[in-house]
Amino acid sequence: MNRRRLLQAGAGLALAGSGAHAAEFADRKPRVGLIGTGWYGKADLFRLIQVAPVEVVSLCDVDQRMLAEAAEMTAQRQASKKKPRTYGDYREMLKEKDLDIVLIATPDHWHALQMIAAVEAGADVYVQKPISVDVVEGQAMVAAARKHGRVVQVGTQRRSTPHLIEARDRIIRDGKLGKVSLVEVYCYYHMRARENPPDTQPPAHLDYEMWTGPAPMRPYNELVHPRRWRAFMEYGNGIVGDMCIHMLDMARWMLDLGWPTQISSSGGILVDKNSKANITDTQAATFDFGDVKMVWQHRTWGHPNDPKYPWGATFYGDKGTLKASVQGYDFTPTGQGEAVHRDVTYELEQYPEDKTEKDLERHVAPAIRGHMKDFLRAIETRGKPVADIEQGHISTTSCILANNALQLGRSITWDAEKGRAVGDDEANKLLKRPYRKPWVHPTPKS
Repeated sequence: MNRRRLLQAGAGLALAGSGAHAAEFADRKPRVGLIGTGWYGKADLFRLIQVAPVEVVSLCDVDQRMLAEAAEMTAQRQASKKKPRTYGDYREMLKEKDLDIVLIATPDHWHALQMIAAVEAGADVYVQKPISVDVVEGQAMVAAARKHGRVVQVGTQRRSTPHLIEARDRIIRDGKLGKVSLVEVYCYYHMRARENPPDTQPPAHLDYEMWTGPAPMRPYNELVHPRRWRAFMEYGNGIVGDMCIHMLDMARWMLDLGWPTQISSSGGILVDKNSKANITDTQAATFDFGDVKMVWQHRTWGHPNDPKYPWGATFYGDKGTLKASVQGYDFTPTGQGEAVHRDVTYELEQYPEDKTEKDLERHVAPAIRGHMKDFLRAIETRGKPVADIEQGHISTTSCILANNALQLGRSITWDAEKGRAVGDDEANKLLKRPYRKPWVHPTPKS
């Protein structure tokens, strides 16, 4: 976008935030494309429509049924009521080179190729987490964003969650915790697929060859699509890559931490051995940030340690303890002092569409809107958003290294400057997954 339209975007955003219509966009609204029109793709897109005067002109998905439904819904939701163009191949969509913003919400094994192609086509990008399925992909994504001067926001929207911003500012930064030396991050949701259905032919409306892309080709199974592909390590990084990244990234942001220097992990499929899923049902990992140690645990069985915090983070300081999650936070002082409790902020009256939108996580909607506003501010100023691609790379890679440490059966010492494990050839071989032909793995120099 040129400077005039960027400045108008900022004005239009302010108007949209106050509920006014975006009539200020006399020149041209930013043109938006979405790759991956499933559950979270639509959640991200519709939050963007709520806060900014944009025109959604392109949608892409390998599931023709899902794509057609998303096109109808988008036409209903956007001000122009125009139905976007639809594509089955993101490369054809990006060939048009007429998009200002591209949202990416495909399965994890596609993020790298699509984000790099989008910035090469001149778009600013909002890409879902984790940014990559291996470390070299992430390095290539950061390099591409910088080379082409594009803004890339990662969907780690805890950094834009109102009550978590308050917890960071009023509890941690105000010194109420004192010195923090240990953070526990955890997830006890029973979210691992437990079924073992037979393999079948893919449905006619799904291009399964394209869906698989650079990942290994597995026989089609109903667990794969839609939404349950995380059951397989071929397409992501298990529950550590899905859930740990959010809480690890949140804790890094709250405490202003960079890279861990050593990562270890243990666990496996210890309880649920009958499912077709090949991700762990039990896993612990330790991330060493020097004076701060961060410990992750997930179990897809049994009870959570604290029923109020089945997925969250606990910060231990010498003056108090802070528990934080998507639903709220609780601060408890060690000695005298006042405990603080906050609940998540809902915005159902300001955005009544949230009340009826299918499958929307209503408690997360305000955070996504805040994340989109931050993304648009960065586009206007050409600065870095709160979840810049480099921050997403640090959090994603930390989780990938935990899985690699589990696979190796030993800890990994990490040299962040070189982007390699220290003195460990086996660990360094795991930094880059093989790609299925004809897809070519990106590198930072490509």
